[in-house]
Amino acid sequence: MAEKVTIATVARHARVSRQTVSNVLNSPHIVRQETRQRVEDAINALGYRANQAARQMRTGRSRLIAARIDPTRDGINGSVLDRFLHGLTETADAAGYRVLLYTATDDDREIATYGDLLGTYELDAFVLVGTKYGDPRTEWLADRDVPFVTFGRPWDALDAHPWVDVDGAAGTAQATRRLLEAGHRRIAFLGWPVGSGVGDDRRAGWRDALRAAGVDPTGLHRETEDGIAEGERLMRDLLVTVAPSAVVCASDSLALGALQAIRGVDPPVSVIGFDDTPVAAAVGLTSVSQPLGEAAARCVDLLTGVLDGAHETPTPVLLQPSLALRHTA
Repeated sequence: MAEKVTIATVARHARVSRQTVSNVLNSPHIVRQETRQRVEDAINALGYRANQAARQMRTGRSRLIAARIDPTRDGINGSVLDRFLHGLTETADAAGYRVLLYTATDDDREIATYGDLLGTYELDAFVLVGTKYGDPRTEWLADRDVPFVTFGRPWDALDAHPWVDVDGAAGTAQATRRLLEAGHRRIAFLGWPVGSGVGDDRRAGWRDALRAAGVDPTGLHRETEDGIAEGERLMRDLLVTVAPSAVVCASDSLALGALQAIRGVDPPVSVIGFDDTPVAAAVGLTSVSQPLGEAAARCVDLLTGVLDGAHETPTPVLLQPSLALRHTA
């Protein structure tokens, strides 16, 4: 039986790396003419998927995009990514693309995975979920001219690359105004450590809404890593040190912890979460809801625009959240 011809076979025959073969198939313009010709000769000589290779050399397209699945933490906020990926898969399919899912435990492993995926699956592009200051993943992809879009804005420079995001500050501001209208003044905030782009944004919405109402937010906020236990611990501290009548939280996990801490407290403390997870709906938690299906669709729109050459620098998309009102606020 003849040996199956793979990218690795072509790479050995042409005396180049697998990545170079992938580049010739997907982005031939970035490969030197001499090297490209050697790879193309090897493809022809070996008969490597001749029809697909010829198509990709003409179009530079495999119609395959990749997105990462994050490890599950507490089983709550993972549902946010699940809903986004579901919307991404449906929208991509309607546009004629398939979505390849991969996992990685940290940025270094994710970047290493990029090289493997590009060399093995001949991807057109990536959709990255979640961004941070000094994000090494976007830098790696941009340096290599690999098309990508992020769900989450580039916090260092808003014009760095195509992105779609939800206005977290608008969401927590809306939640805070809801509590102010209900007569609350001492409204606390449970958030994430300073330096998290998303966390800083959500805290800013709460802070600015309080200041606009003439309320000093000093001393009313606490920061921690995300989680139910962490939310409960910080809420107990707030009850002793600040005695708030309400609290806005950066996530539903923190809000669920706060609900545990205020059990039996009189008068009751109002709680609002963020992300409107299924657990929030089940326990009657008021929560800020992100338009995840629309975010996924807009990511595909931006990406296909870049790949189709409709626009080189697409306009970023900032979507508005809403407030899912329930029993806790």
